[in-house]
Amino acid sequence: MPGSKGGEGSLFALPESTVYNRRIPKQKFYDNLRLTPGLKRVFVEQVNAIYWRNKIAPGTVNVAKGELVKEIEVIEIQLNQPSLDKRVIQLIDKEIPYHILFLLTHKEQFQAWINYKERGKPGTHYSSEWLDKDRLSLALEGLNLDSVYEGFIRVIAGERLPRGTDLKEAITTDERRQQLHKEIAVLENKIRRETQFNIQVELNNKLKMLRMVLGALITEKKQGRIKPMGGF
Repeated sequence: MPGSKGGEGSLFALPESTVYNRRIPKQKFYDNLRLTPGLKRVFVEQVNAIYWRNKIAPGTVNVAKGELVKEIEVIEIQLNQPSLDKRVIQLIDKEIPYHILFLLTHKEQFQAWINYKERGKPGTHYSSEWLDKDRLSLALEGLNLDSVYEGFIRVIAGERLPRGTDLKEAITTDERRQQLHKEIAVLENKIRRETQFNIQVELNNKLKMLRMVLGALITEKKQGRIKPMGGF
C-alpha cells in the first residue's frame, strides 16, 4: 500500500507492499480506549506520536492466513523519553482485535514489543533491549502468518523462548519461571525481616524448594528438554 507523507518507513526490512504509514492522532485513543486519568496523563507526557507503519496480510505479502493470525500490524510509538508505561501497550493490544508488533522509538534507538495473543486474548508481552536501528532483524519467515508471528516473538524474546520447542509450551514454562523469580524475591524479603528463628527456618525451607524448582526449569530450557506439543 502506498505510504502517506509525514512518516518514515518501517525500521526494519519489510516488503514495500506492506507499507501503510498512517499517523494515528492521540485523540483517537482518548476517544476510543477506556483511559483512566492516570493513563491519559501517560499518553500526554510519554508519547509524542503514533504511526501505523505496516500491514502484514495475505493482501500485502505472499503469505497465507494462519489459523490464529489473520493480520499483523506494525505500530510505531515515538516517545518523549526512553521508556513507556507498559500499561499503554497492554491497553492498545487488548482493545485492537489484531496481532500487533510495537516499535518504541526514541532518538536513534528503538525497542520492539510483542504480545503472545492466543484466540484474541492478550497474554505475555516480550520486549527487546533498546537497540540501534540496524541491530534487530525481523524477517517474514514461514508459509503462513502463524509462523511469521511466532518468528517475531522468538526473535524479540531471545533466550527466554528456546528454539526447537513448541511456542505455547515454551511461553507457559517461561511464565512459570518469571512467577518463581517473583515468589523467591518475596520470600527473601520476608526472611530478612523475620526475627523469629523457627519461622526463618520454615521460610528458608520454602525458599530452597522454590529455588530447586526454578533450577530445574532453567536446566530444561538450556538443554531444550521442553516437550513439543505439535505445531503452533
